[in-house]
Amino acid sequence: MPAPISERKLANAIRVLSFDAVQKANSGHPGAPMGMADIAEVLWRKFLKHNPADPSWHNRDRFVLSNGHGSMLIYSLLHLSGYDVSVDDLKGFRQLHSKTPGHPELGYTPGVETTTGPLGQGIANAVGFAIAEKTLAAQFNRDGHNIVDHHTYAFLGDGCLMEGISHEVCSLAGTLELGKLVFFYDDNGISIDGDVEGWFTDDTQARFESYGWQVIKVDGHDTDEITQATEQAIKETTKPSLIICKTTIGAGSPNKQGLAASHGAPLGDDEIVLTRDALSWKHAPFELDDEIYQAWDAKAKGDVQQKNWDANFEAYKKAYPELAAELVRRLEGDLPADFEQKAQEYIQQTQDQGGDVASRKASQNAINILQPLLPELLGGSADLAGSNLTLFKDAKGIQDDDAGNYIYYGVREFGMTAIANGIALHGGFIPYVATFLMFMEYARNAVRMGALMKQRVIHVYTHDSIGLGEDGPTHQPVEQLTSLRTTPNLRTWRPCDATESASAWVEAIKSENNPSALIFSRQSLPHQARDTEQVANITKGGYVLAKEQGELQAIIIATGSEVGLAMQAYATLSENGVGVRVVSMPCAEIFSEQDASYREGVLPANIRARVAVEAAHVDYWYKFVGLDGKVIGMTTYGESAPADELYKEFGITTEAVVDAVNSLV
Repeated sequence: MPAPISERKLANAIRVLSFDAVQKANSGHPGAPMGMADIAEVLWRKFLKHNPADPSWHNRDRFVLSNGHGSMLIYSLLHLSGYDVSVDDLKGFRQLHSKTPGHPELGYTPGVETTTGPLGQGIANAVGFAIAEKTLAAQFNRDGHNIVDHHTYAFLGDGCLMEGISHEVCSLAGTLELGKLVFFYDDNGISIDGDVEGWFTDDTQARFESYGWQVIKVDGHDTDEITQATEQAIKETTKPSLIICKTTIGAGSPNKQGLAASHGAPLGDDEIVLTRDALSWKHAPFELDDEIYQAWDAKAKGDVQQKNWDANFEAYKKAYPELAAELVRRLEGDLPADFEQKAQEYIQQTQDQGGDVASRKASQNAINILQPLLPELLGGSADLAGSNLTLFKDAKGIQDDDAGNYIYYGVREFGMTAIANGIALHGGFIPYVATFLMFMEYARNAVRMGALMKQRVIHVYTHDSIGLGEDGPTHQPVEQLTSLRTTPNLRTWRPCDATESASAWVEAIKSENNPSALIFSRQSLPHQARDTEQVANITKGGYVLAKEQGELQAIIIATGSEVGLAMQAYATLSENGVGVRVVSMPCAEIFSEQDASYREGVLPANIRARVAVEAAHVDYWYKFVGLDGKVIGMTTYGESAPADELYKEFGITTEAVVDAVNSLV
């Protein structure tokens, strides 16, 4: 009987596949996969609960490669374990339309849980996974029925820990006692610029212990130590665990291991020959023994694990049929059957009731109605709940109640947003997060990543303009709306009253494959009169709010707080015999997606006299008014003063709109 294959040889399979693929692509990062191969072999073969035949099995463990530049590590693991990632896919590394892009991309490769690459965000996504698992388990598990029960594992490097977002989310993870969160830190001491001792001398162990984590140190190439540390991490149920693995980057390469030269460039043909010799690897590129594949194959084990869970879930269904049905609905991302009807009834109710209200308050009113219909709404704010108005009647912080429905994120805008991406990716929740619009800038890259992955995360941004007043230009957004509106896949809503605010919330909830940014005012906004058709047309992103009297001569386009101003200008112009209409455009992106006939009906091409008004940067609106039109808005930063004075100071007034229209007619 042949001797069992060694763990080192199994880990070497990762090494050779990784450097072969990088060499073939003549691009990539072989150092991290080679350095972390032993850690990966232990985790994936001994501990990770997953089924390659069903990558979407709900109770699988989640694995995140936060140092995503080492993507050949996860591609090798997926291929070896039996996922639908072939040798040809590995050979297509970093090539157009392959399953193996340069960084792990959600939706390209079965088994990839999240898109990583911008360092540190994978850590935050992993924290989101762990929050979702713990909260969902508290809401649905019952005695004897641990239906939601999995771990979240992440690999991370020096660069991830240098990023500020790592401090934000790891601090919160310790506070939340996420005991099923386990990180493996590739402590190789090398980054692109060389030895990190010149710029990274943190006491990482002390840092994480101060966060409330369990910290374990191991030799990252000693499989016994790694195994024991992982077992210890799994036994710890209240503290997240950081396993600090001392490794050698590019391990196995005679001349490049331990050097920055192995970080982000192919080893080179000559060095690969030497590395194969050093590893006693006799096979040609991309060739492996059958015994290696057999030792790695996780399909049979995963099938048993999933079938055991299926049997447990059947027992759960019999004991708690309503809970089981609700859990399935939420995990599948479906909305309740009566949601649409009740939501539309609420929208019409806001129109019938009328009343002037700040749109941030209108947003809170909407949450209070919608949350009881959608227990999967998991809210949160970056230490601004009382200003963003994101708390609802039955809000319970998960800090105080594991089965809660609200997260107090603290002043962590970037971390909050990236965590929300992880929560959405996990399933079972629709997360919304909130801060001032100006501080979207702290979270910008996480907003982009959520849009790249098409995740249903709702970003609530209040205090949307110079209208916030006395806090001044540091808090007054100018260019942020343009940044959001030009982000692919993101839908940005800036509603003008309670009805548009309610519609924006409902559409954001329904947008299963798009994140949304809901932009709300601090100041009170006037209610606008609408008929039933106009209320329905809000969902089209732009619609005629006030129709011209007589022949159409000019169009005013406005959003949010400036719609009221546009309506005042409309009244003055109409009294003076100018045929003008007002178009409210709460979501320009959705309006642009409408068919040509609808867009023409709202903005006829032959009407060149167009004026847009918004208390934000003017440049965005020229796409709608043309170079011959006029835009009234901001081209500078704001000032500190009461809102009314600021609108006059910067020329965003009824008189300015009237004058602009008259100059074009």
